[in-house]
Amino acid sequence: MYLLGSRMYVKCTRCHVALCLKDAQRCQSSAAHLEQHDFLKGAPHRKHPGVTNLKTVRLPEQLQVAAQSVLKRADVKSLSEKAHKLSNFLWSRKRATETSQLREKAVLLEKKFLEQERDIHTDGIDRKLEARIRKRVLSELRRTTYHRTPLSFDFSAVLACFKIKKRDPVFVPYSLLDFGSGLGTGTWASHTLWGDSLKEYVCVDSSGDMNTLAEQLLRGGNDVDNPVIKQVYFRQFLPVSPKVQFDLVIAAFSLSELATLDERLNVIFTLWRKTNSYLVLVENGTKDGHQILMEARDTILKREDDVKHDLRRPSIFAPCTHELPCPKLIKQHVVPCNFSQFYYPLPLLKSQERQQEKLSYLIISRSDEEKPQKTERWDMARLISQVRRRPRHVQCQLCCANGELKQLAVTARCHG
Repeated sequence: MYLLGSRMYVKCTRCHVALCLKDAQRCQSSAAHLEQHDFLKGAPHRKHPGVTNLKTVRLPEQLQVAAQSVLKRADVKSLSEKAHKLSNFLWSRKRATETSQLREKAVLLEKKFLEQERDIHTDGIDRKLEARIRKRVLSELRRTTYHRTPLSFDFSAVLACFKIKKRDPVFVPYSLLDFGSGLGTGTWASHTLWGDSLKEYVCVDSSGDMNTLAEQLLRGGNDVDNPVIKQVYFRQFLPVSPKVQFDLVIAAFSLSELATLDERLNVIFTLWRKTNSYLVLVENGTKDGHQILMEARDTILKREDDVKHDLRRPSIFAPCTHELPCPKLIKQHVVPCNFSQFYYPLPLLKSQERQQEKLSYLIISRSDEEKPQKTERWDMARLISQVRRRPRHVQCQLCCANGELKQLAVTARCHG
């Protein structure tokens, strides 16, 4: 045991590495827990049942051919450069400012400007003071408020979030609802996983032009009435009947395009009503994207009693290990909970290196209240950041089943 600065360090008797006293105590208890559950049973670590990462994703051959056919006819110049700029633009986008936030900001600015005016005009208050302050407030709000323009799109991101097939191999969906379907990436990703077992695809996008382009891609980039994927129906509005449900419901990069919180919450609850088995939500792996998904998570868990026609309760399937408040949102400086997925882009150039995309996702399932879906096999902590290599040990940051974040030192000596 020794002092370094204001912290006390000890040599962990299990791991034989230098840890601060608090981390050493955690290491003792956490390591003991790991030893009790030997999931590997001598198999390589890449065979661990908790590993759900996909290999580098490649677009289906038929989709590549169709996309290149459409692009060739469009004759767009500098397409790769424009695609890169669009990706950067989408990543930097933020949520639209809520009306309540604007009001709060306006009140603070009004107080600030009023104090400044009073400091300048100490002999009396100008009759035109109110109008002058209102003008300054409106000008400052226009200058500092983020102005968001609506957009309407990514195969690799949607495919990456489908941890369903590995954890629930028995599940085979019959019907799919893709909200904010864009170019139909949800349809292509689902068909890649489950093939012809899917008998009905309903793609909902408010843009008629986007639906037309998505339908053209399904036909191989031409007007021949022989789509690669059958039984795909395009709509601009969600099905009206609340009793119409789909085995799989997807909303990828769609919630962030809704203007207000109330609008997002209404859509989230509508999508959950239409979910028969699994609801898959995907957003960019940014701070805003993560927070939008946590809004959806809390909305569905809190409002489960509002659904009368389907009494099965919601259960967080992935990636969260619990249904408690997200420990990352409790911290003042939120680090988004996101995941990396490598993919090969559309081969527009001769040399195409694989690229990386960061995404946040949420999968919610319906389960009987008496029979929760969680099994002992999946009741484990989850890595939420890259493992940091250190001499003779690695540092892991975990999100645990008790709703807490934990730092854990793992060594070959103690854990194999």
